[in-house]
Amino acid sequence: MSYRAGIVGTGGIAGLGILGMHDEAAIGTEKIEASHAGGYDATDDVELVAVADVDEEKLATFGDAWEVPSERRYVGHEAMLEAEDLDVVSVCTPSFLHHRHVVDAARSAADPDVIWCEKPIASSVSDAEAMIDACEETDTELLVNHSFRFTDKLRRLRELVVEEDLLGEVHSVATQFRMELLRNSTHLLDTLVYLLDARAETASGHITGENEAVDSLDADRDVDDAGGGGFVVMDDGTFATVDCTIPREDSSMTLNVVGSEGKLYMNNDDGEWRYWSLEDGDHVEEPLPGIEGSWTWDDDYQGSFANAAEHVQALLEGDAENRSTGREAKRSLEIIVAFYVSHYTGSQVSIPLDRPLRDVTVTSW
Repeated sequence: MSYRAGIVGTGGIAGLGILGMHDEAAIGTEKIEASHAGGYDATDDVELVAVADVDEEKLATFGDAWEVPSERRYVGHEAMLEAEDLDVVSVCTPSFLHHRHVVDAARSAADPDVIWCEKPIASSVSDAEAMIDACEETDTELLVNHSFRFTDKLRRLRELVVEEDLLGEVHSVATQFRMELLRNSTHLLDTLVYLLDARAETASGHITGENEAVDSLDADRDVDDAGGGGFVVMDDGTFATVDCTIPREDSSMTLNVVGSEGKLYMNNDDGEWRYWSLEDGDHVEEPLPGIEGSWTWDDDYQGSFANAAEHVQALLEGDAENRSTGREAKRSLEIIVAFYVSHYTGSQVSIPLDRPLRDVTVTSW
């Protein structure tokens, strides 16, 4: 069976390419594999049939690059959702627009069975909850594109930690990634909650106010998103520190995990994963069972979009359970918002956030 896909937002992650991640000459001219359109292109039975954007120049560039017929290039998402019958809709717009576009898609005449939304899920927890509610009310699967969940290595590592008790009781995790919190560290924090299968209970945060993306994206608007971090106490008792204050060139995405039965070092930028089992009081280095090598941006990230699109197809066929639900994506957003609230109020913050705090919005792109 063939499935029909539409994309809202024709920027880099949709398929045009991202400066700093892809060759500048390829951006807007070549089909970029690590993208929503690239994911659909890699599947057997999902076809990209329509795209929408308010920027007509970007819409034309994207349509030409991905060979979308001109009559199926829509100015504004409403026009596409009104005219097309779609099985899946990708939402690839800036995070502050995710709420509107996901809710509109779920309730539209297009009637998609799956909405594949870019990370982070939203700019506020209340927006995320409204998106989740709208999708549940319309029986629509909300799949959030936290890419690491769609890589075989991280899925196997989660099995080892959660199901096979590789590390025993996890006591602490020290994490580091580049600024900014919402735009980048949602990857890190989702990896944390996914790997532990846990949710934050208490958080204390620090915000630097610095944002590298202002220059790299040539942004025309000020946003709240900035470097920062803090500590988080998870509901399983794990104590986690988060440092996302580091400039892009200096950073490495790292997690140091210490448990009662062993410890784990993960560096996703330098391509190094190491594991030590605790034997008679000594840590003894051993291979990770069922994992060869480590997670890398070049190999695993590139393939994650094709894997995610295959998962979309499996959801459409009723052959899978959602690997990255809206409710799970909300866990990383809760931590980020809690860091901001903590910084500006000088207090520790409990999670789930109280009603007024769920409305706090962290603006980004």
